[in-house]
Amino acid sequence: MGGNKYKNIIKELLSPIKININGDNPWDIRVHDERFFQRVLGEGSLGLGESYMAGWWDCDALDELINRLTRENIEEKAKRSPEAIIYALKAKIWNLQKKSRAYEVGEKHYDLGNDLYRAMLDKRMVYSCGYWKEARNLDEAQEAKLELICKKICLKPKMTILELGCGWGSFAKYAALKYGVRVLGITVSRAQVELGNQLCRGLPVEIKLQDYREVKGEFDRVISIGMFEHVGYKNYRTYMETVHRNLKDNGIAFIQTIGKNVSSTSVDPWTHKYIFPNGLIPSIRQIGSAMEGLFVMEDWHNFGSDYDKTLMAWHNNFENAWPNLKKNYDERFYRMWKYYLLSCAGAFRSRSLSLWQIVMTKPGTIQPACRII
Repeated sequence: MGGNKYKNIIKELLSPIKININGDNPWDIRVHDERFFQRVLGEGSLGLGESYMAGWWDCDALDELINRLTRENIEEKAKRSPEAIIYALKAKIWNLQKKSRAYEVGEKHYDLGNDLYRAMLDKRMVYSCGYWKEARNLDEAQEAKLELICKKICLKPKMTILELGCGWGSFAKYAALKYGVRVLGITVSRAQVELGNQLCRGLPVEIKLQDYREVKGEFDRVISIGMFEHVGYKNYRTYMETVHRNLKDNGIAFIQTIGKNVSSTSVDPWTHKYIFPNGLIPSIRQIGSAMEGLFVMEDWHNFGSDYDKTLMAWHNNFENAWPNLKKNYDERFYRMWKYYLLSCAGAFRSRSLSLWQIVMTKPGTIQPACRII
C-alpha cells in the first residue's frame, strides 16, 4: 500500500469530524513526516502519541483534537492496533497490579522529579482533580476539593485517617491543620515519602512507603484520592476488603477516582508505556461489583469537567516553567508530558472520562448526617 493510500484513509476517517490534515483550524494536524499516516493506522493511539513525541506532527490545540477524536470514538472506526490487542491479552492473563509490580508506577512516574511537580501543581502539590465550582484559580480549586472531602467524610478533631495513596501529603496536612486529625498516609513513591514527611513535619501525620494491601489497623476514616486508578480490575475486591478491614464499624470510606463509561480490562497502550504503567480506569459496574456486600453507597458525585480545567491549568504551569525545567528534562520528555496533559484534558472534555467522588459506609451504619450533595 502506497504512502498516499495511508494518507487518504486517515483523511477519510477525519473528514466527518471536521479535522483536516495541514488545515487552518487550531485542532487540525500539521504533518512533518509522511510516515505518520502508516504508523497511526498500524499502531493506533500508541503510534499517535509516539509520533507526536518524535516530532512527526503538531497541533495548535492538541486538547481539542483529542476531544474530537475521542468523542467520535475514532480509533474503533480504524483497525485495532496489534499493541493494544497484546496489552489487552496480557491484562486478562496476568495481574498487572500485583504486589511485586506495585512500586513500578512510583518509580517511573511519581519519582520523576519533585522539581517538575512543584512547578506544575498548585501550592499544596495536589496531584488530582480540583473542584472549580466557585474557584477562580488552581490554588482555590484544590483547596475547595480538600475541603469538600473533609466535609463529605464528616471530619472531627482527634479522628484517625488512613489515606491510601497520599501523594506528597497535601490532604493529610490540610486535614491535620484545619480539623485536628491524625493521618497515616501510604504511597509507592520514595520521592513522595521524603518530601511529604518534610512538608508535614510537626503535624500528627506519618507518610510511609507501603502497598495498600499491607496496611493493618483501625481508623475512623479510610480514603483514597486519585489512587484507585492504579489498583487494577483483578484487585478491586481486594481493595474494598482492605478498606473494610481497616475501617471502624461506624466509619466512613471515600474514593476519588477517574471513571469510564464502559468496563475495560486494559488501559490505553501509550499511557501504559509512558505515563502510568499498569494503570486502569474503572467503570461503575466494576466498582459496584467490588463493593457489593461490603459497603453501602452513600453518595456518588461526578464533576469530570473540572478535570479538564485542572489539566489545562497544569499544562499552563508546565509551559511557563519549561525554561527552568529543561535543564533536567529533554525535548522528547517535553513533548511526551505536553501530550499527556493535553490529551487527558481532551478526553475529559469529550466525557469519555469522568471524575467520581464516592462515599461509603459499612452495612448497618447510621446514614452520615453531614451529607452535602
